[in-house]
Amino acid sequence: MVLRAERPALLAPQLGQLADLGVRHVEIAWGTSPGWIPDCRHLIEAFPDLHLGAASICTPAALAAALEAGFSYGVSPVLEAELLETAAMARFALVPGVMTPTEVNRARSLGCPIVKLFPAASVGIGYWRRLRDPLGPPLPFCIAAGGLQPGDVRPWLEAGVDAVALGSSLVAQGPEPLMQVLEALQQRP
Repeated sequence: MVLRAERPALLAPQLGQLADLGVRHVEIAWGTSPGWIPDCRHLIEAFPDLHLGAASICTPAALAAALEAGFSYGVSPVLEAELLETAAMARFALVPGVMTPTEVNRARSLGCPIVKLFPAASVGIGYWRRLRDPLGPPLPFCIAAGGLQPGDVRPWLEAGVDAVALGSSLVAQGPEPLMQVLEALQQRP
């Protein structure tokens, strides 16, 4: 789940709701507001049972802010070798975004154990599975993200991705769609 707000402190009610519903991982999108770092520090302390990560890490400045805020991991919509190297030196897990076979192969060659297929809705539900034979195994652990809805979670998992990330629109719809997702996941073999 990825949440966005100019002031991350405003996300506290949504984070509380997500924690109560059993969500374990939530990403907070990086922003340039002066309060982003202290707000995120506060949220990390206030929600110790949530694994909070930084989203939209595309630049060295965003990575530095995520590190200063105290996040233990981050996710990027892009594959940027320099960011991955800087993150590794800081012992910070950075998940790069990939879309093309070349990007998937490059991420694999850079040693990325996890990638984010982004924007997943644009390439379709069977895309990841279609990459397996041409690229050869093993493919990295794949998180499908971008344009997916609650009803997409189970079909995407069944189609071969390892995880699905949903956007903040899920929270705006109230707890029912999230409950449906959690119930579908519990029924998964």
